[in-house]
Amino acid sequence: MQQKVIVLDFGGQYNQLIARRVREANVYSEIFAYTASIERIKEYNPSGIILTGGPKSVYEENAPKIDKKLFELGIPILGICYGNHIMAKALGGIVESAELSEYGHRKVALNTDCLLFKGLDSENICWMSHTDQLGRVPERFKIAAHTETCPIAAMYNEDKKLYSVQFHPEVMHTQNGQKMLENFLYEVCGCSKSWTMENVAYQKIEEIKQQVGDKKVLLGLSGGVDSSVAAVLLSKAIGKNLTCIFVDHGLLRKDEGDEVEAMFAEGFDLNFVRVNAQDRFLSRLVGIIDPEEKRKIIGEEFIRVFEEEARKVGHVDFLAQGTIYPDVVESGEGHADVIKSHHNVGGLPDVVDFDDIIEPLRELFKDEVRAVGLEIGLDESLVWRQPFPGPGLAIRIIGDITKEKLDTLREADYIFRNEISEAGLDRDIWQYFAALTNIRTVGVMGDARTYDYVLALRAVTSVDAMTADWSRIPYDVLAKISNTIINEVAGINRVVYDITSKPPGTIEWE
Repeated sequence: MQQKVIVLDFGGQYNQLIARRVREANVYSEIFAYTASIERIKEYNPSGIILTGGPKSVYEENAPKIDKKLFELGIPILGICYGNHIMAKALGGIVESAELSEYGHRKVALNTDCLLFKGLDSENICWMSHTDQLGRVPERFKIAAHTETCPIAAMYNEDKKLYSVQFHPEVMHTQNGQKMLENFLYEVCGCSKSWTMENVAYQKIEEIKQQVGDKKVLLGLSGGVDSSVAAVLLSKAIGKNLTCIFVDHGLLRKDEGDEVEAMFAEGFDLNFVRVNAQDRFLSRLVGIIDPEEKRKIIGEEFIRVFEEEARKVGHVDFLAQGTIYPDVVESGEGHADVIKSHHNVGGLPDVVDFDDIIEPLRELFKDEVRAVGLEIGLDESLVWRQPFPGPGLAIRIIGDITKEKLDTLREADYIFRNEISEAGLDRDIWQYFAALTNIRTVGVMGDARTYDYVLALRAVTSVDAMTADWSRIPYDVLAKISNTIINEVAGINRVVYDITSKPPGTIEWE
């Protein structure tokens, strides 16, 4: 039986990060809302529970509450920040507003007799973010850590396997934070390292075989990482009973449509249908400037094209989707609160004649999807392909869309991405792309005056795209990129680099 850990979410910004850190320790985890009933938690039979941070103070009237019975189940529990406070308050401790709030890096003295800190130095640098702290630990608890201004930075009851910390071990800023989580998982919960992508890939293929049998499955293949990994898993499980429809809307990057066709039409055992609808999409976008209107038109047209092709296939038993776990969490499906809605979660589309839906990646984070992709034989170039928006280059061209602008942007974007790869920076940068602005400026090329477009380069570092910082690309690399683009791409005479983080900006320009 697979060992599982529940991450009980109190609205903290790091809820998904905690779940990912647990999985990085090769232990399966799922996020539940703090409102999950005791009965539901017992039914899930977790090996451990982690209580996340949250934006509230436990003594506020509308603060998230928890059933005290949770601490009587005999299940090991780790509380983090707000989770620390709610554990203390529920068990008779005191939580109070701190005289001095702590934010950022802090030196923390650890009691290494506590299993949570086993094998660590007695002093570590940890990441604090709090205005409240414990004034007194509950009965039979011991203090396990302190700082200069926070006398109770961690506490534990070894007999009941209850542990909590004021700081955030899940963030990379905490020295040995992953080791602390692993101590909880291995030493306290008794978990083993059974959650591996090799096992997951094999298990998913077997699950698909059992669920689908000899029935028919239809998948909308975009060529992105998620749909591609889903396609290969399905292919390995059911072969030609899978049909993939690839709608090429003409808004892809240079050569991308041909690359997707070459890989899936010839490389895997499945039925591949490519729909070349470039002219159809472009005609719908003539004169459209507003980015939301662009998105709406592209989305509607995509559904129409997919529906037409799906009707040619006829009745299928399953519609497959590349839904991944962050989509599920953010859409509030299952156990989590709603963050934002996703088109591929929570409802079955009515444009295809099918009986049920299948989502083989529904339990996986993005990094796990990539790892599974490598396990099942997908080429690294596809597995590590840059994130790409559904509307494609339409929202990387500011203003109206024309074939000429698309061709210009494709060439410039290709040069940018190629030079980043040549410089060995492609795995260090989360996302990088070019955007064609609607600004034209005066320039001089040779002895002639030019009046051409400004191209913007965007590159960011991130963990999950919820926040991002602009990437510090070396000046010599930027200089080479700029010179190559201006010399080789007609219609561009100026290149600028976007140094805006998220927030306040977004990653995409539109």
